Amino acid sequence: MAKQRAAKHRKLEHRKLGHRKLGLTIAASIFVIDQITKWVMTYPLQLRDRRVIEVLPIFDLKWVENYGVSMGFLTADGELGRWLLVALTGAISAAVFVWMWREKQRDDVIALSLVLGGALGNILDRIRLGHVVDFADLHFGDIHPFLVFNVGDAAITIGVLLLLVRALFTRERDTGARERDDRNEIAREREAGKEV
Repeated sequence: MAKQRAAKHRKLEHRKLGHRKLGLTIAASIFVIDQITKWVMTYPLQLRDRRVIEVLPIFDLKWVENYGVSMGFLTADGELGRWLLVALTGAISAAVFVWMWREKQRDDVIALSLVLGGALGNILDRIRLGHVVDFADLHFGDIHPFLVFNVGDAAITIGVLLLLVRALFTRERDTGARERDDRNEIAREREAGKEV
């Protein structure tokens, strides 16, 4: 019985290690893609000087210097506000990293890694530039359902939505299956104890 538990524990730890590697890889990829797209907007496309480039009738590249957090919320005025936002978003990112590191569910690790990668990209902008570079403007005529955003903002939004969907629709089923598995394992262990 002890050997079975040890084997099960090793298997679980091996799975968590795989999830951690996946999470770190996704977060790093989002961070790099976010920074590359911002560099392309700033330098090769010179979007800062051009201000707007129409790409499609419903999508423009539009230069926005965002002094707030994701999607323009909590705007910071001045240096104190900037560094308070860096500290706040850094603390949130650290909490997301710890959560991702401890998380056992692969789908939640993926969602958390999207949030982490996007947040780190925006934090680096705020440290380096004092603002976050936003450039993606999705619109339908004069209707703008979203603020101007960047790859990091999109990753954060998708990650949070995935966490919400899992929390609202799948957690209950996952918990029920785990409880059933635990009950079955306890029954097997009781049976094994009787056979001895």
